[in-house]
Amino acid sequence: MSERTPAVRATIREVAEAAGVSKSTASRALSGNGYAAPEVRQRVRDVAKELGYVVDVTARSLKQRTSRSVGVLVSDLRNVFYAELASGIGEEARAHGRTLVLVDLRGDGRDELEAAEALVASRVSGVIATPVSRELSGFLSRIGVPLIEVDRRFDAGATDAVVVDNRAAARDTTSRLLAAGHERIALLIDETEWTTGDERQRGYLDALAAKKVRVDESLIVQAGWDADEAMAAARRILSRPDRPTAVFAANNVLTEGTWRAAAALGLRIPRDVSLVGFDDAPWMSMVEPGVSTRFQDAGALGATAMRALLERIDTPDAPVRTIVMPTKFVDRGSIAAPA
Repeated sequence: MSERTPAVRATIREVAEAAGVSKSTASRALSGNGYAAPEVRQRVRDVAKELGYVVDVTARSLKQRTSRSVGVLVSDLRNVFYAELASGIGEEARAHGRTLVLVDLRGDGRDELEAAEALVASRVSGVIATPVSRELSGFLSRIGVPLIEVDRRFDAGATDAVVVDNRAAARDTTSRLLAAGHERIALLIDETEWTTGDERQRGYLDALAAKKVRVDESLIVQAGWDADEAMAAARRILSRPDRPTAVFAANNVLTEGTWRAAAALGLRIPRDVSLVGFDDAPWMSMVEPGVSTRFQDAGALGATAMRALLERIDTPDAPVRTIVMPTKFVDRGSIAAPA
């Protein structure tokens, strides 16, 4: 594990000197208030980006005081998992006298760096994020803002993280379907570029390999992030003449889509098709039968991430660490032997 080198944020004076302009010109170029020639504005902004300088929008009277705010960057609050994660962060933050600056990407990871810049401009003391790329950790590291990656990680060697063992959890979940007699098990996955999706797919494959079950690549389906898209993907695979006898849906949105697809096709769970999910959601215990799922405590993940950030702020030179949280399987009766 690597140790962090304390970083000092670049100042407007350093940006001005590097760009060969006055401090006032640099300020106008970056803030947009006042005139700066287009070529000067672009040069100043390029230099600012290179130095990791972000415009400070906080009042000058706060410049010498330690910020009590924490930045939180989540993928999509419409998803109950991220909402509960943010709630856990907020509850722990309040217990420590901290306030949150919350940014919701609403499923659009392209805005991640822009959102991070806004958080830094608000002078947050650190950031907790469900990252969508390695660029986030690189950006915050360059300007000395501590980051805790939560749910997934991109920079294990240099950034603290709070995660679950997705591979072991998916392996155990798939093994329960195999133990019930299923061999044609579909995997609905959101993505495999992030550690969450990649590790859950690996766990699924591990379980099949352990039972010497041949992998049918056509049963591994990437179904996106939207419940309607997930339903369409699930409906296609459940409409096949050789349809799977069980489905492992690797997040709560995919589980909802699969449930809706089965209902639309008149398939009974678990008599016609068994279903297991990953993540829990209130509706899963309200339907009949309930949906068996792999539960991870999103609120506890958030609270643990908040504590980890406070520890990092207090001891910036401490070794980087990854905290692995437990999961548990909740059996609600949606698994049965193949028809």
